Parts: sequence; structure tokens; C-alpha cells
Amino acid sequence: MFLKNKLSISLIFIVFSSCVPISKFNELKKKSDACMEENIKFKAENEKLQVSNTELKSQLDLLTREKEKLIHDSLANYQQWKQLQLDYNKLEQQYHDLQVTQENFTKGNARETTKLLSQLQSTQEDLQKREDQLRKLEWTLDEKKRNLDVLNLELEKKNKRVKEMERILNRKDSVVNALKNKVSDALLGFENKGLTIKVVNGKVYVSLEEKLLFKSGSTVVDPDGVKALKKLAKVLEQNTDINIMIEGHTDDVPYRSDASVKDNWDLSVKRATSIVRILLDGTGIDPKRLTAAGRGEFVPVDKTKTPEARQKNRRTEIILTPKLDELFKILENN
Repeated sequence: MFLKNKLSISLIFIVFSSCVPISKFNELKKKSDACMEENIKFKAENEKLQVSNTELKSQLDLLTREKEKLIHDSLANYQQWKQLQLDYNKLEQQYHDLQVTQENFTKGNARETTKLLSQLQSTQEDLQKREDQLRKLEWTLDEKKRNLDVLNLELEKKNKRVKEMERILNRKDSVVNALKNKVSDALLGFENKGLTIKVVNGKVYVSLEEKLLFKSGSTVVDPDGVKALKKLAKVLEQNTDINIMIEGHTDDVPYRSDASVKDNWDLSVKRATSIVRILLDGTGIDPKRLTAAGRGEFVPVDKTKTPEARQKNRRTEIILTPKLDELFKILENN
């Protein structure tokens, strides 16, 4: 378009140059140059306007989309508002109904309210009584707990003493069994000659029949009996924590009294005393450990009246008992 205008101007220039004065031509040329400058300016403005138009169209598209989004959001908000309005109206109606119900209840149930208040007061009073009872029970419970703590402490002490007693008794049983074994080893050769050894109630019983120790009616120990007693004395001398009880026993046949022995009881005592002297003779046994006793015919092992039974009953029993000083101390403290 610019070339077309330039050509037209050139033609005009040629035409006018042949017939138009120079001044007129110059004037026309100025106008033509002015038109060309204005045309260039318009062209630049046109391009600028085109760019601006493109930008505006882009902005218009963006605004159109935003408008559509706003319309969509507005419709959604309207629907939400409409639902909220319905919910509000519903709640308002419910509130109104509740108000009416409450007013009716207040007006029509004054008597029931008074009754309920009376029951509430009674319940509160009963609750206070129960609370007082509960506090009393708590106090009683605390007192019982303190007593229980004291009892538990005492029980713990007793259990400790019981365990100590059990320990001592177990040790005593061990001592008794060991003592029985020592006595059995010492008197091994006499067990088939009228001697028996057994443990009864935590004591060692060394039972010697009359035939091993005495002639009938005598209080003098036979030589074989002395040998057995000397061997037993060695064991007793080495075990100083053993108390020794010598019991003499007879049968139920009445003894013919003489100058030295009056009856079976006297005979049993003197036989026990004879054995005590043999055990002490030439040994280091403390006499305080020994006790001589006569039981006569009153503690038989066989109560029948046969010769065999009477032979069993004529015997001497040496009862060996571990000292229980520690146990007695515990019992005394208890």
C-alpha cells in the first residue's frame, strides 16, 4: 500500500511538474510528505492497536472464563444458600415448636415439677446420708487397713520365726539321722544280739534287751553289755549337743524284794543308774547331759501275757535327743 501511494505521488509530481508552477508543486510536495509521515504514524499506531487488540482479546477471553466460573459459583452458592435457608426455616420452626412445648410443659406440669423437686431434695438428703456412711466406712476401712498392716508385719515376723524353726528342725533331723548312722556303725556287731536302733519323733532310740545287759533280777551289766555301752559312749562323747535319757523297763511279773531291790520300779531305776555309771566311767561325757529313769512295767511294748511278750518288755532304752536351745529361744521370744 505504501508503494502504491508513493507511485501515485510520483505520477502527480510528473504531471504537475509539467503544468504546475514550482511554488504550487512545492506546496503539494509538502502536503505529500506530510501525508506520508502521517501514514507512517498511522501504520505504527495501527500495529500498536493490533497488539493492544490482541492483548485485549486475550484478557477478554480470560474475563469471559472468569465470568462463566463466577456464574457457576454463584449458582452453586445460590443453591447452597437456598438449602441453608430451608434448613434455617426448619430449625426456626423446630425452635418455635420446642418453645411452645416448653411453655406448655411449664404451664401444665407445675405440680409435677414440685413433685420432682421434692424427690430431688429427698434424693439429695439420702445421698448426703450415704456419703456420710461412705466416709465412716472409709475411716473404718483405713483403720482395718492399719490393723491389717500391723498383722501382716506380725505375720511376717512369725513366718520368719517359723522358717528359722524349720531350719533348726531340719538341721536337728539331719543331726538325728547322722547320729543314728554313727550309733549303728559303732554297735554294728550287737544288732543281732538283742539291740535295735530306730528314730521316733526326732529322737534316736537305742533299745537293749535284758539278755544283752543283765541276768534275771540283776542290776550288774554283763561284760558283753559293757562292751556295747563303751562303744556307744565313744559316739556320745564326740556329739556334745545330744542329751541322753536312760530308761529301764521290766515285765509285769512282781519282783521278789530283797535287801537291795524292792520292786520292778526300783529294779528299772537301778539298772538305768548302772548304765549311766558305765557311760560316764573313763569318758568326757558331761553328767548334766544324762538322765536315769525307771519306768517299771508300766510302758510295755507288748501287752500280752506271753513269755515272748514279757521278754520284749524287759529292756533298757537309751534315748538320744538333740539339744533344742535355739528352738526354745525362738519359742520364748514368740
